Amino acid sequence: MNFSPISALSPLDGRYANRLAPLRPLVSELGYMHRRVQVEIAWFIALSDAGFAEFKPLSPGARQYLMSLVKHFSEADGQAIKEIEKTTNHDVKAVEYWIKSKFEDRPELMAAAEFVHFACTSEDINNTSHALQIKAAREQVLLPALDALIDKLREMAQAYAAVPMLSRTHGQTASPTTVGKEVANVLVRLATAREKIAKVQLMGKMNGAVGNFNAHLSAWPEFDWEGFSRRVIETPEPLGLGLTFQPYSIQIEPHDYMAEFFDAVARANTILIDWSRDVWGYVSLGYFKQRLKAGEIGSSTMPHKVNPIDFENAEGNLGLANAVLRHLSEKLPVSRWQRDLTDSTVLRNIGVALGYAALAYHSLSVGLNKLELNEENLAADLDASWEVLAEPIQTVMRRFGVQGAYEKLKEVTRGKTVRAEDLHALIRSLEIPQSEKDRLLAMTPGSYIGKAVELARRA
Repeated sequence: MNFSPISALSPLDGRYANRLAPLRPLVSELGYMHRRVQVEIAWFIALSDAGFAEFKPLSPGARQYLMSLVKHFSEADGQAIKEIEKTTNHDVKAVEYWIKSKFEDRPELMAAAEFVHFACTSEDINNTSHALQIKAAREQVLLPALDALIDKLREMAQAYAAVPMLSRTHGQTASPTTVGKEVANVLVRLATAREKIAKVQLMGKMNGAVGNFNAHLSAWPEFDWEGFSRRVIETPEPLGLGLTFQPYSIQIEPHDYMAEFFDAVARANTILIDWSRDVWGYVSLGYFKQRLKAGEIGSSTMPHKVNPIDFENAEGNLGLANAVLRHLSEKLPVSRWQRDLTDSTVLRNIGVALGYAALAYHSLSVGLNKLELNEENLAADLDASWEVLAEPIQTVMRRFGVQGAYEKLKEVTRGKTVRAEDLHALIRSLEIPQSEKDRLLAMTPGSYIGKAVELARRA
């Protein structure tokens, strides 16, 4: 069978392939190879500048050529590395051999070829490459997608700040709010989660087979290898890697920062699962309508339907993302003794986890941009729910010492269809100041919204 999107094992590379085009170059195997080449070249150039008599500083032309291998790394380059791997059966060694193959006809580089991958264990290259992949995915895909959702939520919170809406606690009618305030709740939560994702320090180590610079010191015992490694890792790209130095490790970087990052993404996703379900419910209640798209079909048998599929798609894919993210965060920080390889195959699924998240963010964005507020339905729902004014009436009664305030309102409202005139009759009978009676009589379910407007506009 020839590979095509409809024969893909994963829908990320099949049905949804086009939606994930920005992510694929970053966290695919090709993206992994690209970062490995970047790390090897950065280490090689830094070694040339370390002051060793055996490896003189590279010429400007050689440096430019090496940087071009990173800048112009292509799918054909990745395929060439895969061909080498068929012989080596070792993916990192294949990258090393590919880089050395690019030194042919360049005497300056050929003379220094043995300094490619010098004193490195494979994991020195791999852990920094994974960190660079995560860095690129975070900066180029995840945060921009979350920022777009945050911007849309902010727009909705402002636009609908003063539109009253009936609340439902335990699925029952409750104190009114506004549409904008309910959106603002999600906005603030998501913005907080987004900042936690952005602030996770992405770490890297380049300290040898068991984290002690053993091989490095065997070559140059007096050289400050720890300081050198820190400079390579922390110097901004393209001269360095622009990561945070990890000074303590076994053969692998401990992956605690990865767990922190994946947990932070999962927390944002959980907030969006909550929001997807709420919007789904609001569409079901008729609070929102969805803009129609010519040619679309809601149901194969019921022509009237306009299903909230974008929010359902988002909820499902957020759940898949979190299932993988949580396995990553629980498994990766655990390694037997100084190294086992269980992390290696698991790490290849970073793109799967982030892919499902990015797919969900896209669906949510599409869904939110389809929504149209149905103020008539919102107003009708409020007008049919006068029982929610039992709360302010009994609170005012308590203020003025009316005995059994809660019980009196319970008798009038609990389990009954409450009409405005029923509440007004009770209000008129109360022994409270007339000004307070007038205030309560003027109140409607739509006006009983507390600070909702202010809170929505402040968010």
